[in-house]
Amino acid sequence: MAKRFVITKKIAKHGKQSIIVIPSILQDELKNGTIVKLTIDVVKENE
Repeated sequence: MAKRFVITKKIAKHGKQSIIVIPSILQDELKNGTIVKLTIDVVKENE
């Protein structure tokens, strides 16, 4: 059965790239090589 986590995050910058940082509390669930389905809903535009 698939596990579902809902995270609301602010997009961060890493050099020229924008990134989404995953909370460390999910580190055991999202191990290296885990395949995830990521859906992005824009909640608020940056003004």
